[in-house]
Amino acid sequence: MSRIAKNPIPVPKGVEVNIAQGLISVKGPLGTIARPMDPNVGIEKDGATLKLKALGNSNHANAMSGTMRALVANMVTGVTRGFEKKLALAGVGYRAQAAGDKLNLTLGFSHPVVQQMPKGVKVATPTQTEIVITGVDRQLVGQVAAEIRDFKPPEPYKGKGVRYVGETVIIKETKKK
Repeated sequence: MSRIAKNPIPVPKGVEVNIAQGLISVKGPLGTIARPMDPNVGIEKDGATLKLKALGNSNHANAMSGTMRALVANMVTGVTRGFEKKLALAGVGYRAQAAGDKLNLTLGFSHPVVQQMPKGVKVATPTQTEIVITGVDRQLVGQVAAEIRDFKPPEPYKGKGVRYVGETVIIKETKKK
């Protein structure tokens, strides 16, 4: 059995976990997340903890038990604390502005870039060069941040573009004559 799947998942107070017909849903103070369960993985609720185990001896069942444990643990964390990704804009004239569920970006193109936020993801711009993406679904928050970064990834000569906060961009040396 996977070493990760052996660890039980603590369920804090105020979080409800429902398991029905191959679907697990977690409801907490920040929202609700539902995900289909893998048929090779069994889950049991034991008081304030969840335990996952592989059904069968196949390598696939063993691998999926660890994967499902990580996904369910992220669901519990998401509905209690939430997830957040921060992006920074580096470049002259690069600006971001949140307007409801849309993010307007000025990234040096001849047109403004407008990114529509999916349901369950919120965006905020504390300053014109900072973007904060929050939500309860870890995968969705990371995917939205990656899509925004893909509009203008940091280039290697001046470092201009959209980058994650804390990301290190290695600047190349320019060509010598």
